[in-house]
Amino acid sequence: MRGPRKPRESLSKEFLFASFAYFAVISLEQSPPLPVEWLMNPATLRSRARRWWRQDIRPLLVMAIILFSIRSSLADWNDVPSGSMQPTILVGDRIFVNKLAYDLKVPFTTWHLAQWSNPQRGDVVVFYSPRDGTRLVKRVVGLPGDTVELRNEQLIINGNPMNYTPLPAEISAQLPEAERDHSQFAKEELSTHPHAVMAIPQIQAKRTFGPVQVPEGHYFMMGDNRDNSFDSRYFGTVERNRIVGKATAVVMSLDRSHYWLPREHRFFSPLDGEIFN
Repeated sequence: MRGPRKPRESLSKEFLFASFAYFAVISLEQSPPLPVEWLMNPATLRSRARRWWRQDIRPLLVMAIILFSIRSSLADWNDVPSGSMQPTILVGDRIFVNKLAYDLKVPFTTWHLAQWSNPQRGDVVVFYSPRDGTRLVKRVVGLPGDTVELRNEQLIINGNPMNYTPLPAEISAQLPEAERDHSQFAKEELSTHPHAVMAIPQIQAKRTFGPVQVPEGHYFMMGDNRDNSFDSRYFGTVERNRIVGKATAVVMSLDRSHYWLPREHRFFSPLDGEIFN
């Protein structure tokens, strides 16, 4: 005659707990394989689970919280999957983001604890798109109160047209030949922050835009690849509290079009490097 059947939920919990403990013991190689009867002992399971938590899981968890807090509030790097900032930032670059450039935030939030600066015209910043919250990398071209206009690819700030001069060949040479052949390059003299820009005449783009006035507490963002950038021309200005930090350098770079080979010359190189200073 069969004894009373245990509830399925109780059996399931015991089985999961036993499996967890078994794989913990085997993976940590703290002891030779143990008999199933020993593993199914609840007191032994609890004892080994507590020891595993104290010696292995808890230190790793604390370390992970500290590391993620640092990435959230102090510094981070950002992978660049698109060409909207070419030729300044190439597809496959990983850029360093200084999250203390302007302020200090509560980890894992956009709440400001302290603020000591604001983005300047020409800064490359990381921010959350007002359209869908996607994390983007663009250049600040318009500050609060500015009037921004684009006329046939020429940027006009507060009625002052920006000057354009030829871009040094070594900058555009970093792009694949197929892209170089169909693009135009220039150095844009944006205030005191000259930088590279490019245009692709063969594609449809907003080459004329505005004028629009940037509201207080907002910034106007544009990509350096002016004809292939989803920026403030499309989703509007960006609120100050959406800005994560300032991108300052390329940490590493992998060439996706050549089997992910490293572009070693770009490792630890500043954005808008010495060639523009």
